[in-house]
Amino acid sequence: MLQIYNSLTRQKHVFQPIEPGRVRLYVCGMTVYDYCHVGHARVMVVFDTVVRHLRASGYQVTYVRNITDIDDKIIQRAQQLGEPFTALTERFIAAMHQDADALGIARPDVEPRATESMAAIIAMIQTLLDKGYAYPSANGDILYAVSRFQSYGQLSNKRLEDLRAGSRVDIDTDKRDPLDFVLWKQAKPGEPGWPSPWGEGRPGWHIECSAMSTCHLGEHFDIHGGGMDLKFPHHENEIAQSEAATGHRFVNYWMHNGFVQIDDEKMSKSLGNFFTVREVLQHYSPEVLRYFILSSHYRRPLNYSEHNLQAAQAALTRLYRALRAVNGAAAGDHPVDSIYRQRFTAVMDDDFNTPEALAVLHELASEINRHNPSDVIIVGLASELRQLATVLGILQDDPEQFLRGDAAAEDPQVVQIEALIAQRQAARKARQWQEADRIRDQLNALGVVLEDSPSGTRWSRSAPDTVKAR
Repeated sequence: MLQIYNSLTRQKHVFQPIEPGRVRLYVCGMTVYDYCHVGHARVMVVFDTVVRHLRASGYQVTYVRNITDIDDKIIQRAQQLGEPFTALTERFIAAMHQDADALGIARPDVEPRATESMAAIIAMIQTLLDKGYAYPSANGDILYAVSRFQSYGQLSNKRLEDLRAGSRVDIDTDKRDPLDFVLWKQAKPGEPGWPSPWGEGRPGWHIECSAMSTCHLGEHFDIHGGGMDLKFPHHENEIAQSEAATGHRFVNYWMHNGFVQIDDEKMSKSLGNFFTVREVLQHYSPEVLRYFILSSHYRRPLNYSEHNLQAAQAALTRLYRALRAVNGAAAGDHPVDSIYRQRFTAVMDDDFNTPEALAVLHELASEINRHNPSDVIIVGLASELRQLATVLGILQDDPEQFLRGDAAAEDPQVVQIEALIAQRQAARKARQWQEADRIRDQLNALGVVLEDSPSGTRWSRSAPDTVKAR
C-alpha cells in the first residue's frame, strides 16, 4: 500500500487518490534562461520515477510539468544577449528537452507555458480582486493581500508575525503589508507585456503555477511536487492564491525533493557552484547520473562529488555485468515470480525509497551471479532485473555497449583494445606471463578493465576523468 510523505502535514500517509485509479500530478518545472544543472536534473528524475512507479502500480497518471518562459531573469538575460526573449526561451526549452531525453525522462503529459496561459492567469487574478484577496497598488501592480488568507504559512510552518519581524527594513509604500506579493506587474518601457484589465504587463511567478495547475488538473488535485527551495514562498503563495480563488482545498499531497549540495551549499546558478547536465554527460553515461540521483532518498540532500559519481558508475557497472553474464538471454520478457519483485514494490511503496530499491536490484544481480549461465532460471532472473530497473529508468542500454562506453565496434580505439586483448590471450596461452602482464598494464592505461573467465576475456571502461565545477 503506497505511503507518501506529505510536506504539509510532515507525516507519511497512505495514498488515497481523489478519483480511484487515477492520479493527477503537477510539478514546478524550469525557468528557461540557461542550461539545466544537476539540481534541475534531480527534480526531473525524481518525479519521472514517481510517475513510473505509479503507472507500474496500475494508476492512470496525468502528469503536468510547467515551463516558466517569462520572468525578470529571462528578460535580463535576453537584454544582455541582445535578442528577443522568445528566441532565448525557445533555445533553452530545446536544450532542456535534449537533457531530459538523454536522462531517459519521459515527457510530461502536459507541458504548459506561462506565455500561453495568460487568459487563465488573468481570470484567476480577477477572481482574487473580486473576492477581496488582491488590490491594485499605487504603481499599477496587482498585489495579493497575505493577511486576508488566515492559514498562510501552513506548508512552510511559518507564522505571519515571525515573517514580518524578519522582513526587510526598507518600506515598500505600494504594499499594505511587507509580505504581500505581486500577481500582475506593469511592464516597463522596452519590456514584453500582455494586455490586461490593469494595463500592459506580465504575471508574477507564483500566480502562473496556480493558474496552469488548476487549468489542466482541476481546482483540487492529488499531488504537487517540486524542489525544497520552492516550499516557501512559491508553494505557500500557490496555496494562498488557489484556495482563495476556488474556496476549497488545493492539493492533497505535497512532495519536495532535497537540495543537491556541493561542500554543504545548495547547488545554484546564483552561487555559481553548479554543473550543467550536459557538462556531466561529457564524462559520465546518462544512466550513471540517474543512478547517482536515485542513490539518495528524494527528501534528503544529495551530495555532488566525483567520489559519489564514480561510486554510482561502479554500482551500475555491477548490475550490467550481471546482465552481460546471461549472454543476451535477458532480452526476453519472462520474469520469474520472485520475492525480489515483492520487496522492490514494498520499498517503492514506502515513499518511493529508491536507495532500498537499488539495493534489491543488487541482491537480484548477486542471485544471477550465483547461477551458472546455462541454468534455465537465470533467464527469468535477468528479465526480472530489467523489468524492475525500468521503474527506476536504468538498465535500459545494451550491457555490452554500456560496459564499453557506448563505443562502436569499428571505433579505432575499440579495434586497438580488441587487438591488445588478443595479443594478451596469445601470451597467456604461450605461458608468457610477463608479456601478458605488460599488455594488461597497457590496457589499464587506456582505461580498460579486464574480466577473465573460462569462456574468455571481457572488457569494460573504468571511471572517467574528473569533471570540474564552474
